[in-house]
Amino acid sequence: MVLGEFPITEQERAVPVSDADAEITVSVFTSRDHAGAGPGIVWIHGGGMVAGHRFMVEPALRLAAAAAAVVVSVEYRLPPEHPAPTPVDDCYAALRWTADHAGELGIDAAALILAGGSAGGGLAAGTALRVRDDGGPGLAGLLLSSPMLDDRMNTASAHMTGALPWSRTSNETGWRMLLGDRVGTDDVSLYAAPARATDLSGLPPTFIDVGSVDLFRDEAVAFASTIWAGGGDAELHVWRGGYHGYEGYAPRAALTVDTLAAREHWLTRVLARAGGGHPASPGQAG
Repeated sequence: MVLGEFPITEQERAVPVSDADAEITVSVFTSRDHAGAGPGIVWIHGGGMVAGHRFMVEPALRLAAAAAAVVVSVEYRLPPEHPAPTPVDDCYAALRWTADHAGELGIDAAALILAGGSAGGGLAAGTALRVRDDGGPGLAGLLLSSPMLDDRMNTASAHMTGALPWSRTSNETGWRMLLGDRVGTDDVSLYAAPARATDLSGLPPTFIDVGSVDLFRDEAVAFASTIWAGGGDAELHVWRGGYHGYEGYAPRAALTVDTLAAREHWLTRVLARAGGGHPASPGQAG
């Protein structure tokens, strides 16, 4: 349980969403010694679009410890009961709610980071595109860890076989649960499958990492390349030998240590550029 691993408190809050009379739950994780307004991380959990929960938040809590940040973790509604566009709608509502309540949450609204891993990385990317297109809250940065971005699965890495933690069959199942019969067709929104976007200009500074032995490798690389093509700011890491979810399977491996350090160093830099002057914790600045 994350509350036993980190010196934090957790508060549940209800967030209204687009459906009439509907709401979702977010967990607000705050350091026990948090004071004043600091950075905020809105975290979107993974789970192949069809599983998971808001307490799958350890990657965000590690980032928060490096930047004295408050984490808001989103319990978005899951397919197949709630197919697209509901998951991104829920994440967008949670982000807007966080920005609107930043002061009471101890968050500096100018230092707000949107982040997610795996399916959560895909939903974070889709949410960031909604922010760009709908004029949503300003974001200091966007962090996508092994993001699930492309329902078409046409890349070389999407055809990897073998004993992978996340297989092509699993990937096909997740996308079909999210999109139904639309999967792989032209009737798919760029918010649901952000790799569909041909213009990624206007996104905040973006960090993307992925393992070299991950089905999502090539779509992550393509997403970073599209950001660069639009004149945007992206930092890309393809970790040699990394498979999907290796940080959780091998938390003490040198590759995991390097991965976490790269994320923390990027976070330190983007927060400094945001103008808030929010330093990382001692020993974490890069």
